[in-house]
Amino acid sequence: MGWHLEQIDTVRLKLHRYDKAQQHGRNCVFPAFLGSRGKALNKNGDTMSVREKETKKKKLEREREREKQGRRIHRNASSISSAMDDALLCLCFLCSTARVFSLVEYFDLGKSKSSPFALRLSCGARQNVQTRPTNTLWQEDLGYTGGIAVNATRPSYITPPLNTLRYFPLSEGPQNCYIINKVPKGHYSVRIFFGLVGQSRDTSEPLFDISIEGTQIYSLKSGWINQNDQVFAEALVFLTNDSVSICFHSTGHGDPAILSIEILQIDDKAYYFVPQWSQGIILRTVKRLSCGFGQSKFDVDYGGDPRGGDRFWQRIKAFSQDSESDQPRSVETRIKHASHPPNFYPEALYQSALVSTNSQPNLTYTLEVDPNRNYSIWLHFAEIDNSVTAVRQRVFDIIINGDLAFKDVDIVELSGDLYTAFVLNTTVTVNGRTLTITFNPKEGHLAIINAIEIFEVIMAESKTVSDEVSALQTLKKALGLPPRFGWNGDPCVPQQHPWSGVDCQFNKSSGSWVIDGLDLDNQGLKGFLPDDISRLLNLQILNLSRNNIHGAIPSSLGTITSLDVLDLSYNVFNGSIPESLGQLTSLQRLNLNSNLLSGRVPATLGGRLLYRASFNFTDNAGLCGIPGLPTCGPHLSAGGKTSIGLGASFTFLLLITCSVCWWKRRQNILRAQQIAARAAPYAKARTHFSRDIQMTRHHNSYGKTYTAAENGPILLS
Repeated sequence: MGWHLEQIDTVRLKLHRYDKAQQHGRNCVFPAFLGSRGKALNKNGDTMSVREKETKKKKLEREREREKQGRRIHRNASSISSAMDDALLCLCFLCSTARVFSLVEYFDLGKSKSSPFALRLSCGARQNVQTRPTNTLWQEDLGYTGGIAVNATRPSYITPPLNTLRYFPLSEGPQNCYIINKVPKGHYSVRIFFGLVGQSRDTSEPLFDISIEGTQIYSLKSGWINQNDQVFAEALVFLTNDSVSICFHSTGHGDPAILSIEILQIDDKAYYFVPQWSQGIILRTVKRLSCGFGQSKFDVDYGGDPRGGDRFWQRIKAFSQDSESDQPRSVETRIKHASHPPNFYPEALYQSALVSTNSQPNLTYTLEVDPNRNYSIWLHFAEIDNSVTAVRQRVFDIIINGDLAFKDVDIVELSGDLYTAFVLNTTVTVNGRTLTITFNPKEGHLAIINAIEIFEVIMAESKTVSDEVSALQTLKKALGLPPRFGWNGDPCVPQQHPWSGVDCQFNKSSGSWVIDGLDLDNQGLKGFLPDDISRLLNLQILNLSRNNIHGAIPSSLGTITSLDVLDLSYNVFNGSIPESLGQLTSLQRLNLNSNLLSGRVPATLGGRLLYRASFNFTDNAGLCGIPGLPTCGPHLSAGGKTSIGLGASFTFLLLITCSVCWWKRRQNILRAQQIAARAAPYAKARTHFSRDIQMTRHHNSYGKTYTAAENGPILLS
C-alpha cells in the first residue's frame, strides 16, 4: 500500500480528534483529513475557534507521543495497509444529523469502485450458461476460434459443471487460438480447464502445450486427469493490447480439448514480488495449498473478494503419510488483515493450519517441479494456537532446498498480534526436479503454516512486428493456405511452435521478432501474390516454387531491399517482369522459369548476371532480351504499349461503326427498289386512264361546265 508509520499516526490522531469532538456533542460529518467536507462543526454550525484548535492540537501532540512509545514496528507492507484499513473502519457510524457517508466515497485505498472485468467462456456452447450453486455466468464461445464443438466428459469434480467442449483436430492445423477482443488493459488471472471428448472411443488423455500472448506457459503431463489441480492451467499476465490470444499447440499426442476459459481481472499490484517486477513477467500457478482441516475450495466458496481472481486452494491435511509428522489445527476466530489489497486473500484461509509434532519437529513440504526454473514462493501465516500469547513463544527458520530463506520467524512479532495474517515471499532458482520447504523450530512451540503458493516465474516473449503479422495473414488468404498449416496466433512465438514455412529473426534494436524467410514450395498453393508482401521489410528468402499461383508478379517486391533469394518458378505467373526487381541489389538468386511471363527482361536484371548472380528465365515463351532468350523487337515502354492498345481499340470500333452504317444504307436502298418495282404496273395503268379522260374532255367541249365530281379525280404523275 505504500503507507508509512507516520501516516498511520496521523490517521490515528485525527480519529482521536473526531472522537473527542463527538463526545462534546458537536455535530460532525467526517474528520478533516478527508477533505473540506469533513470539517468539524460546533453546535451553531460554525467552525471551531482558534483557541479551541490550539488546545486540541497540544492535547493531541501529547497523545501522539504516548502512541509512538507503545507502537510496535511492522515489518510487512500488508500489515501496515491492514492497520490503515482498521483505522478507517472506525469512521463507519451515523452522525447526529443522520448523514451517512461511505468510506469508499471519501477515501480510496486503491480498491476499484467498479467490479473487475470478468469473462468466462463455455467452450462449444451454443448459448450462455449459468452454473450452480454460485449462478456463475458462462458465455458461448462462437466467433472466437475454430475447432469442433462436442459433448464433454469432466475429468474432475472441481471442473466447472459444463456439458460441452471444443477440440482441435490436427487436420485444422498444429496450433489453434482463441482471439478475444475488447479486454481492458490490466492485470489478469487467465485459467483454462481441459476436458475429454464425450462418448469417444479414444480414452487416452490428450497432451498439448498452451501459450498466452505468444508465451508458452504450460505443457500437459501424462496423468493429468488423475490430479485435481492439474485439470487446468492458470497464469497471471498483463494484457496491454485490449485483447488476448490463447493458443493450443498439438504435440502429436491427441487433439487439444478445452472445456472453459476464464479471464479475471486482478489488482495491478497483485503478487508484486521483486523490484524489477514488470509487465514482462508472467506467474504460472504451480501449486496453491490450504493447510489443515476442510475441503478444497475456490475463493468464491470461501466468500472471498472477486478481485482475488477466484483462486483454487487444494486442501492438504498432512505433508507426510506419517500420521505423527504434522497435525491440522483450525479455529473459528476472526482473522485480521486477511482480505486486503492487493491480493485479497480469503479470511478462512488463515483459520486452519498444519503444526509439527514433538516426534517430528520439522515441518517439511516437497514438490516435484521442472528443473532450471525460477519459482516465487508465498508462505501464509496466522497465529491461531491459543497456547501462544506473546512474542518469542514460537520462533522457527524457513529453509528452501537447503538454503536459509527466512531466519527467526516470529509470527506474533511480524504480524503484530494473535489471529493476524501476514505473508512471506521469496524467489528461488531450482536446478533439480525437487522443491523442498522446511520449517525448523528454534524456540518455544513447534512450526506452523497456514497456506502455500508456488508460481513459476516466466519471462514474457517479445512479439512479432504487428505489421508483418498482418501481411502474413493477408498472404494466407490470397494464397488459399490450407488449414493444416495452422497459421494462427503469432508466427514467431512461442519459439517452440513457430508457423510452418516461416523463418524468424530477433531484431535487438526494436526488441521484436521479424520475418526473414518464407519457404512454401510444393504446397499446392493457389491464388495470387498480393501487394502486401512488400510489408515484410526484413524478408531475405521467398520461395513459392512448384505451386499453382497465378496473376502478375507484384512490382512492390522491388521495395524489399533485403531480399537475397526469390524463387517463383513452376507457377503460372503472367505478364511482364516488373522493372522494380532491378532495384534489388542484394538479390543473388532469381528463379522465374516455367511460368507464362512475356516481354523484355529488365536491363538492370540482365546486368546483374555479370556479378555472379544466378538468374533463370527459361520456359517462358514470351520473354526476350538477354542471352539465351529470343531477341526482342523495338522496345516499347509501358506507356507506348498502352497507347498502341488504345489506338487499335479505337480503330476497331470505328471500323465496326462504319460497317454498320453502310449495311443499314444498303438495306434501305434495296427496300426502296423493291417497293418501286411492285408499284410500276399500277402507276402505268393510272397514267393511261388519265390521258383518255383528258382526250374525251377535249372532244366534248360544248361550253358545258362539269363539276369536280363529274370530272372525277385528277391524277398527277
